[in-house]
Amino acid sequence: MPKDAVIHTRVDDRLKRDAEKVLDAVDVSMAEAVRIFLRQVVLHKGLPFDVRITNKETQKAIRASRAGKVRTHKGASKDILKEIIESAD
Repeated sequence: MPKDAVIHTRVDDRLKRDAEKVLDAVDVSMAEAVRIFLRQVVLHKGLPFDVRITNKETQKAIRASRAGKVRTHKGASKDILKEIIESAD
């Protein structure tokens, strides 16, 4: 299929540079990345990822996680897992 359509868009210079660094690392050109994205839009019949605004509690948890202010656990107890499974039914 001939590539005869042109897309022009303006983006922040820093965003473009940061994206180019990532794309260079995986040997993908900016143009090819855009084509991949558009192909995924067609295949998914929409954006190929969720787009949503998180609630305040989730935003707070994300900020805490990024700041390293969360506790982690090696595993969940059987009681907690049982409670989660029962509440999903």
